Amino acid sequence: MAVMQTAIADSEEIDRAKITPMLLKLFELWNLSGEEKLAALGLSTDNRAALTRYKKGEAISSSRDMLDRAGNLLAIHKNLRLLFPNNPDLAYAWMKTRNRALHGNTPIGTIVDMGFPGLLYVRSYLDRARGN
Repeated sequence: MAVMQTAIADSEEIDRAKITPMLLKLFELWNLSGEEKLAALGLSTDNRAALTRYKKGEAISSSRDMLDRAGNLLAIHKNLRLLFPNNPDLAYAWMKTRNRALHGNTPIGTIVDMGFPGLLYVRSYLDRARGN
């Protein structure tokens, strides 16, 4: 039993180690500020050290909140790539573009302002836009 738990823990570490650079690349493509990156990850906007650690190769936290946020951020990216398959520039700019459906706010602004519920709102908006 202990061997199986160790194997599961090791696979989670590997997955988090793969997810972290994907998120950092995504944040760069979306042109997010440091504060926006931290807010999207559910971290204090004063915690710039976390971004530095992630850039140096540290995996994101294994907390349920962090993993849920990572999954939703990657799902937003997937939705945008599917909605704008021939225009990646538009897909990447979308997060910082004002949107009437978000009461004139930007998607990342909605996430910063509302936290996790804002992240879920942006994702569900894109899911509906795709017909899911």
